[in-house]
Amino acid sequence: MMKRDEALRVLAQHIPDEVVVGAYSSAFDWIAIRPGHPLNYMSVGAMGLASSHGLGLALGSPERKIIVLDGDGSLLMNLGSLVSIAAAAPKNLVHFVGDNECYEANGGHPLPNPKVDFSGLARSAGYAHVHDFSELRSFEQQVGHVLSQSGPVFATLHIKKNRPLVYKYDDLYKASRRVALKAALQGAS
Repeated sequence: MMKRDEALRVLAQHIPDEVVVGAYSSAFDWIAIRPGHPLNYMSVGAMGLASSHGLGLALGSPERKIIVLDGDGSLLMNLGSLVSIAAAAPKNLVHFVGDNECYEANGGHPLPNPKVDFSGLARSAGYAHVHDFSELRSFEQQVGHVLSQSGPVFATLHIKKNRPLVYKYDDLYKASRRVALKAALQGAS
């Protein structure tokens, strides 16, 4: 199993200037890795909606790669988004889900079925490419290939449960982040 922050550090080396949609725990780790980047999109109070927000951004900005950093508990709250994403088939969407078998943002409560196969769900929904990673070394070797594929692409990252977290939502959701994202997206048009 990997640590989420280590996997995201590897990912960051391959996506210097893409839009990254983060949800809860992934968002906090991502902001620590790529602070102040105008293309960090943190879905405000929208547990379960990172995938839907990512789809909207992918359809609205087809010239940009859109990376979704989802959580297993978050994705379970919006499984229908897998089918919607597959049906829309945005070539520029890469959807990662950190699977640590719990609702980490809500106190670490276990998922109802911690052995759910998220990659299998994405494959069944119709994603163009699906991957599964349990080891950091394997992820390091293949992340470039994953990102180069025509989407929608899905990858499960099997990660360790994290330490008890203290979230600073005021920093994560500050208005200046939304203003910077909007300006960066408009600059790409």
